[in-house]
Amino acid sequence: MTVRRGLLIILSSPSGAGKSTLTGRLRDWDRSLNFSVSATTRAPRQGELDGREYHFLSEEQFKRDVANGDMLEHARVFGNYYGSPRGPVQEAIEEGRDVLFDIDWQGAQQIQNSALGPHTLSIFILPPSIRELHRRLVTRGQDSEEVIAGRMRKSWDEISHWAEYDYVLVNDDLDATDAKLKTIVEAARMRRLQQPGLNAHVKTLQSEFEDMQ
Repeated sequence: MTVRRGLLIILSSPSGAGKSTLTGRLRDWDRSLNFSVSATTRAPRQGELDGREYHFLSEEQFKRDVANGDMLEHARVFGNYYGSPRGPVQEAIEEGRDVLFDIDWQGAQQIQNSALGPHTLSIFILPPSIRELHRRLVTRGQDSEEVIAGRMRKSWDEISHWAEYDYVLVNDDLDATDAKLKTIVEAARMRRLQQPGLNAHVKTLQSEFEDMQ
């Protein structure tokens, strides 16, 4: 039977809900998962390599790619453009390789509304409580109080779009959420649409059945 089509796996959540940890666990679980490398118009930072952290493009090239339909999703953030190049994703899913996206609800909507939308699996991660969300942001010790306050203000905007996703998981227990996430991915890989060889197989069964009559 023909190899299955790949999935565009989208994970979204407010900052602090555990998305990065779950993304890392998912990639450790299945090393064949491709992580979508975004394109950006910002300059590379020290130690960053083109094609590894980002695809670094000029603003002119980025806008041209958008106009040509070569970006699955894009946005302008703090004066720079960011987006997901379509070509590598298209190639991966046609070869049966899944692509993982760590993007917000706006990017998720753009991908779901694109030509590749039918092959999308979208999952939103919710925190068990707002108090716990704040505690996680504080205890990880990466941001100032001002930055944390900004992330908290933005969190409700993210959470308000939870109903636009295929699946929603409340991350109150990391191991349990991790197990559920893997179950969802495994089930989605078996969706009828992801198995292009099924039509030919059913036609073969029909032919065999008719030969027996």
